[in-house]
Amino acid sequence: MAKYSNEVSRTFSEYLLIPGLTDKDCLPDNVSLKAPLVSFKKGEKPSMELNVPFVSAIMQSVSDHNMAIALARNGGLSFIYGSQPIDTQAEMVRKVKKFKSGFVESDSNLTPEDTLADVIELIEKTGHSTVGITADGTTNGKLLGIVTGRDYRVSRDSLDKKVKDFMTPYDKIIKGELGIALNEANDIIWDNKLNSLPIVDKNQNLQYFVFRKDYESHKEHPNELSDGNKKLMVGAGINSRDYKERVPELVAAGADVLCVDSSDGFSSWQRETVEWVKQEFNGKVKIGAGNVVDKEGFLFLAEAGADFIKVGIGGGSICITREQKGIGRGQATSIIEVAAARDEYFEQTGTYIPICSDGGIVQDYHMVLALAMGADFLMMGRYFARFDESPTRKMMVNNRYVKEYWGEGSNRARNWQRYDMGGSTGLKFEEGVDSYVPYAGKLKDNLDITIGKMKSTMCSCGSISIQQLKEEAKITLVSATSIVEGGAHDVILKDTNM
Repeated sequence: MAKYSNEVSRTFSEYLLIPGLTDKDCLPDNVSLKAPLVSFKKGEKPSMELNVPFVSAIMQSVSDHNMAIALARNGGLSFIYGSQPIDTQAEMVRKVKKFKSGFVESDSNLTPEDTLADVIELIEKTGHSTVGITADGTTNGKLLGIVTGRDYRVSRDSLDKKVKDFMTPYDKIIKGELGIALNEANDIIWDNKLNSLPIVDKNQNLQYFVFRKDYESHKEHPNELSDGNKKLMVGAGINSRDYKERVPELVAAGADVLCVDSSDGFSSWQRETVEWVKQEFNGKVKIGAGNVVDKEGFLFLAEAGADFIKVGIGGGSICITREQKGIGRGQATSIIEVAAARDEYFEQTGTYIPICSDGGIVQDYHMVLALAMGADFLMMGRYFARFDESPTRKMMVNNRYVKEYWGEGSNRARNWQRYDMGGSTGLKFEEGVDSYVPYAGKLKDNLDITIGKMKSTMCSCGSISIQQLKEEAKITLVSATSIVEGGAHDVILKDTNM
């Protein structure tokens, strides 16, 4: 006979936080959002911690190297999507590990034989006004010149004019040598009134640009998440099909942590994947697993050796697993049960396994609720897909800017491995949609606002750390009527467009 759960499957929107005592020390500046990323023994510190409790979803439309760099610089971590060839995913990981604060790899490059039309098209595509002219047009080719807006006039120059006829040639460029310190590069920029400084190696190959506009940037990232070698940290998603070929390449590229990307983590395939990684690398490679929604699923992955466990099925904004298969559970209910299982497991074994809440976040206060209910950190897709740093196109739709956003279970992504149930390969039906999200601008600007809200909410709860929030938060169920009461009501709102 089937087993029945009489508990209602609840979402974050059905709960509110009750204020706690806010004492004089409970100020936003005193709030720490540090969170463990991987498992650790009682009395020890985790080998990896997040400075803010956010990771970006393992999705084509969210997590590439640009998102990984931006999020790590602001204290979180990206898991670069695995639904791509092994070599391209590994290269994305390398780009993150090679990134140096203030040193930017050029993604706007042409050859001397290209034309002004090519320059204009590239600038419109990338939004970057500095173009590196290399012998082969690649990022790290031999530098032959630079083109900026000062080198041409669209109103007078022919569009078929060759780049070599108007670029600033190499012998007239002020440059820095590879190995130069950032402060030295900035001194050259300021002393020579430059907007950018190319950095070349001993063979004249372009390595980086240092830009005047980025001078203050590195000072604006006090939460930067880096490893022991002061390189940005980055994760990578894997599947349970080609992990024996994919994982060694990702580890060699420098991935700090892995995560099995699956809609259902309660499976023999996922256990075999985690166990293989643990055995092959003698436990030195950290790997998360999921997704699960109950105690039984948590214990299954914990015993397999998962370093963190993702919680949530069907709660993502683009996920239709519940509609298609009738599988899933309300995110709040899932977190509450799995967190209790995690705490019980910790008491019994002395090993603490962080849990990641994946999906179900609609409002910023839901993030605090998820942490108060027991999550250690949050994985989000829609939230990060809105930003400049996500890999999708910014478009104008119905007179407003949007960015494309699609699920890994959509026909567009065709990530059948994520929904693999064994047997023949192929995406048999969709479990995700292809959509748009409102464009929101830069990641840092939005994340600063979100973090400000979270810290303020935590202060109202009387908590200055996530651990204290878990232990002392007071949470109440709300009725449908009280949800209406919580918003603007019984007033006539002013038209802000007037």
